[in-house]
Amino acid sequence: MTRRRSQPWIQRYARIIMGILAVVGSLITFYLTIKAFSGGSVACPIGATSGVSGCDTVLSSPYAKIFGLPLSLFGLLAYLSMLVFALSPFVISSENNKRFRNQIDQWTWQLLLLGGTAMAIFSGYLMYIAFFVLKDFCLYCIGSALCSVGLFLMALFGREWEEMGQMFFSIIIAGVVTLVGALGLYANAGNIASTGDAGRTAIPLPTVAAQPPNGWDITTTSGESEIALAKHLNSIGAKEYGAFWCPHCYEQKQLFGKEAFKSLNYVECDPQGNNPQTQVCRDAGIKGFPTWEIKGQMISGTQTLDKLAELSGYTGPKDFKYQLPNR
Repeated sequence: MTRRRSQPWIQRYARIIMGILAVVGSLITFYLTIKAFSGGSVACPIGATSGVSGCDTVLSSPYAKIFGLPLSLFGLLAYLSMLVFALSPFVISSENNKRFRNQIDQWTWQLLLLGGTAMAIFSGYLMYIAFFVLKDFCLYCIGSALCSVGLFLMALFGREWEEMGQMFFSIIIAGVVTLVGALGLYANAGNIASTGDAGRTAIPLPTVAAQPPNGWDITTTSGESEIALAKHLNSIGAKEYGAFWCPHCYEQKQLFGKEAFKSLNYVECDPQGNNPQTQVCRDAGIKGFPTWEIKGQMISGTQTLDKLAELSGYTGPKDFKYQLPNR
């Protein structure tokens, strides 16, 4: 009598592990989707190089939307699909529908492999964008990427593939299609933030370290539109919370120009800065710089003047002079 070979643990529990990974990924993307549609700031206390919330910087970038919808929504749909693929054989009784369950098992493994490959490749591309293009990071994005890679590895090693050539062919095709699709989707993403910015000058950025209490000098000059927007923001009680050493805060200052910035209600949060109001920042719950408070809403990260005009209900002239440089 031939003794049946025991199945490795990774193959016994592969679908369950993939189900758990899919649930974790779904929770992450569901939270980000809710925040994206509500316009709220995500809870991400760890900042990146400048102290600004990396999550808000990454999630507010042009790369965080596809077809005008938050990328997290598509991630949520992908994770829910992987959850269904992973657990669907368990809902079929093996006693009465053994043949059908075997077919479902075969089909869903193929879908798990293709889906896992696509998600891992796409997540890897997004990690490249975050670290080398946006030069920031988001803990939620990293968590989602780890879930995607985990799903791919479990799909790859969670079963004994009989036709290795077909398996690798499927991985290559799914990977190439995903990478080409990602490059196509984001071909113009670097220019999305500059929509309507034709003719505007990219602001100069600092080249040396900031020194207390004032940090870098504002080198741009304000136009009529910048001054009018700054006065409007002041009139409605809007505040900008920042720190003298924060490069993103300096970008915000450069967008306004030296004359307009004088009209803003700017709150210095660092105790070494000029006229610091550290306790005010603590009471406001500021976790990253810059943070805008407009009509009771907290908005993190450097904002274009067009965005500030939209958020504040500004209706004056909008021929702003400057734009953020393409990174």
